[in-house]
Amino acid sequence: MNAISFNVLIKRLKAIRFMMHDKNVPLRKKLVVLAGIVYLFLPIDLIPIVVFPVSILDDLLVWFLILWYLKSELDKYWIGGKTEDLSRKFARRTVIDDVDYEVHDEKEADKDKED
Repeated sequence: MNAISFNVLIKRLKAIRFMMHDKNVPLRKKLVVLAGIVYLFLPIDLIPIVVFPVSILDDLLVWFLILWYLKSELDKYWIGGKTEDLSRKFARRTVIDDVDYEVHDEKEADKDKED
């Protein structure tokens, strides 16, 4: 997804809500979104509000950089990479039932190959 269009930006903005609710997303990525929201409402901007039409550009630039930084993570939510959130269903479960498995030691495997 190399092309940047208005439609892509809108879909990525909508995907932020789903990304923020996913427990598998690293905290640092969620903090980037929260920092962008805080910057949006702070009275201090890079370009003062006195220059009204241009003063909105710094907020737009910050959000464009946030969307660019999180593009691979956000694309998972609106392209359909994640079909179902299983984090709630299997939360705090440590028991695995009905699974057959064997543990092999590397040294034993090497001895078996030599024989």
